[in-house]
Amino acid sequence: MTALRFTPLTLTSGLTLKNRIVVPPMASQTADENGLATPATIAHYQHLAQSGAGLVMVEYSHVNLAGRSEPNQLGAHDNACLVGLSQIATTLHKADVKTGLQITHCGGKDSAGISADVMGPSGITVPAYDRVLPTPRAMTMDDIKQWQQDFVASAIRADKAGFDLVEIHCAHGYGINQWLSPLTNQRKDIYGGKLENRARILIEIVTQIKQAASRLVVMTRIPGQDGYPGGLSHADMAQVSQWLVAAGVEILNVSSGIGGWNRPKDKRGEGFLVEDAAPLTGKTTAAVIGVGGIESVDYIETILATKQVDLVAVGRAILAGPSEFAHRVMQG
Repeated sequence: MTALRFTPLTLTSGLTLKNRIVVPPMASQTADENGLATPATIAHYQHLAQSGAGLVMVEYSHVNLAGRSEPNQLGAHDNACLVGLSQIATTLHKADVKTGLQITHCGGKDSAGISADVMGPSGITVPAYDRVLPTPRAMTMDDIKQWQQDFVASAIRADKAGFDLVEIHCAHGYGINQWLSPLTNQRKDIYGGKLENRARILIEIVTQIKQAASRLVVMTRIPGQDGYPGGLSHADMAQVSQWLVAAGVEILNVSSGIGGWNRPKDKRGEGFLVEDAAPLTGKTTAAVIGVGGIESVDYIETILATKQVDLVAVGRAILAGPSEFAHRVMQG
């Protein structure tokens, strides 16, 4: 009997992933100061492809220079990025894997202090467990339109570069997460207040991307919850997921929220975020990815067999040694 991790998965659009293992987006800090891919970036993804994963996601790439959160962050903000992005996509396709580009704006989470214009939905400092972030200015309607244009333009570049998917980063306390969360979005206009309004900027971005780049599969990295008192709940994200899928999203990559991506101190063992993904699995037509310190064959097979998730993201265990992971996990 074929192990579940080796079974293909076909999305609603018809795109087929050859197995259930995903390399999640992980920052490599190998781009140059202008956000352009370097030979080190290409080599990094060639290395990750040796894992045998069916889907390799490319790290969070800013849609605007003002939306960077690290100095050597990969960019998708300008047509100058296209050459490098195309090389990454080609490199991964040559290794027989599907690939997606994650796009993001840091909003008020400028942890490196490099943005010339730190902005957010309400001018509220983003809460973080391990640092004090700058206080952003509240965004205007023109800022909102610019953000949407930047996300759509970056998705079009992902399409032109040959990526199979584009992932909008809505988690880890970054820009779109700030819009979704009642902790950071306390606007009084159509983009604030009730959940439907707080999700509006994201749903509009997804809709516009589907119109502008219909070939491209759209996925979202969402928080299963915020992890802060008064923040997004599981029920909130179940509703947001319904709206996202109705707008055209085919994969929900479920991670953490406003507090960031670090493992909470009270969480032990593998799959510390799977319990946030499981309530969303099977509730829409979208495939659901679970993540969180996953590394063993037994755990991967268990969460697939019990239908807690459809796809399993393995980050650090693959980053530590892609070919070793392929030998240990992907060869039966």
